[in-house]
Amino acid sequence: MNPIIEKVTQRIIERSKETRAKYLAAMKHAADQGVPRGTLSCGNLAHGWAACNKDDKASLNSLTKANIGIITAYNDMLSAHQPYQSYPDQIKAAVNTVGSVAQVAGGVPAMCDGVTQGQPGMELSLLSREVIAMSTAVGLSHNMFDGTLILGICDKIVPGQLMGALSFGHLPTMFIPAGPMPSGIPNKEKARVRQKFAQGLVGREELLAAESASYHSAGTCTFYGTANSNQLVIELMGLQLPGSSFVPPEGGLRTALTDFASKQVCRLTKQGGNYVPLAEVVDEKAIVNGIVGLLATGGSTNLTMHIVAFARAAGIIVDWNDFSELSAAVPLVARVYPNGQADINHFHAAGGMAYLTKTLLEGGYLHNDVKTCVGEGLDKYTMEPKVIDGELQWVEGPQHSLDEEVLRPVRNPFQENGGLALMEGNLGRGVSKVSAVAIEHRHVKAEAVVIDDQSELQGLFDAGTLNKDCIVVVRGQGPKANGMPELHRLTPILGSLQDKGYHVALVTDGRMSGASGKVPSAIHISPEAIDGGLIGKVQNGDIVELNANTGELTLHVSVEELAKRERYVQKDLNNQWGMGRELFAGLRSQFTAPELGARATKTSDELH
Repeated sequence: MNPIIEKVTQRIIERSKETRAKYLAAMKHAADQGVPRGTLSCGNLAHGWAACNKDDKASLNSLTKANIGIITAYNDMLSAHQPYQSYPDQIKAAVNTVGSVAQVAGGVPAMCDGVTQGQPGMELSLLSREVIAMSTAVGLSHNMFDGTLILGICDKIVPGQLMGALSFGHLPTMFIPAGPMPSGIPNKEKARVRQKFAQGLVGREELLAAESASYHSAGTCTFYGTANSNQLVIELMGLQLPGSSFVPPEGGLRTALTDFASKQVCRLTKQGGNYVPLAEVVDEKAIVNGIVGLLATGGSTNLTMHIVAFARAAGIIVDWNDFSELSAAVPLVARVYPNGQADINHFHAAGGMAYLTKTLLEGGYLHNDVKTCVGEGLDKYTMEPKVIDGELQWVEGPQHSLDEEVLRPVRNPFQENGGLALMEGNLGRGVSKVSAVAIEHRHVKAEAVVIDDQSELQGLFDAGTLNKDCIVVVRGQGPKANGMPELHRLTPILGSLQDKGYHVALVTDGRMSGASGKVPSAIHISPEAIDGGLIGKVQNGDIVELNANTGELTLHVSVEELAKRERYVQKDLNNQWGMGRELFAGLRSQFTAPELGARATKTSDELH
């Protein structure tokens, strides 16, 4: 093992000793109760299988047959989740062939950040992760199930489902992906049209045509944002089948993978004779493997919160120092938009997960002594699934990259460190996604332009007041303030300024997610403005310095001057109501800082 990977892992293990022990004890206690539905009364059971057919009722009455609970995020508005419509019937048929039963235990909400971007509904996005976690728990709380299959892909959905499932960590659990849509127009062209629209050079009709040519069919969006980062991390953690993340939705291979996963989770149940509960798969080493994969590919900054949150649900305490130290050691081996021009289909064609896993293992960056849904170790994750003579098989994966403009070996990386930097200084702590930022743009020292809403920037741009070196400071965008919506409206404007030759950067207590691009930024700043963070005291014209090379974030204003300034007060309270936001006031007030996972729900150890 790489010594830094080993060092950070051991630190996490030591730090988590008490909370992890409590979690595992709770899961053992749940497992020791025997087959869950064996504890139910006759009335409970009658309700639980009332809608089943005669054969399934007979199987459920036998405690030697497994019952698999399906948690689905299906809706037909999300392109990534639309293929899930037919999955429950397919899963039920597959598990029946191995003498088991499956029931849809429940559905979870699945909102699309792409639809709500810049809209009031976006302020429910991060909060939806907590609702998804709770909805997953509600579905599994019927205690009818011996294993779990989870259908989910996108942004807050997979992390929320995993958080909820970990409360039932005594159950074997697998995720089933559905795959990305075919490639649309080149990402560079999409970005170009967005910038031209921000500049007023093209109209809404041209912009809509470009967006529709990019997001054009069923399947996951093809850029390397949070959805595809989720898939990569979950696969490297051993929670879904090797090589299954980026197989297209249509075709025999996707069908075969879904059938195999349905049967495989039955084999992992107590009835299947090879009991592997979720709590044993998601351990400290699996969490580190997920982080390493994220860093090695320049994945979404959202995962700096989500991994912290679902790790905590398993009793594992991870912080941004761990991310930073790992990032310094892990080479960047992939270039996928917004970190390059390729999309996730190009990554898959270049060798994809099989080659990525192989080269990271060879470099000593991944722990191989882990449990997965297909056995011990990650060796099978270096193989590729194929349908041969009508049968699903795993064959030897690529021995070298098939396109080194997209995916490289660890001995010849795009850069020697990962795509993430910890930013800290008197303005607080945050993260910066540097994998897409050119080296010459990573250090900016300039006057602050302070706004309290992302929509304000367009007016300043149109007026020409941004034609200068500047650091845009967007405050009041943290979890407690307004639910921490993504600030994508800023990207085309800042990108246009950078293209004009100005040195620009972004500092915010909000987030930018996996679509963060070529402009340097410090996001997720904690403490947030509403919690008294210094970001709330920044004024127009203050000198701010962002150095992503050294991780320094400094407000160059004297302590004496800052003491005279009043604490930030949220001026616009419109985000407290409308679009359902009033329903979430209680959850919003409970949010932890982003470094603590931006969690509004508690783990068992925090309640005792």
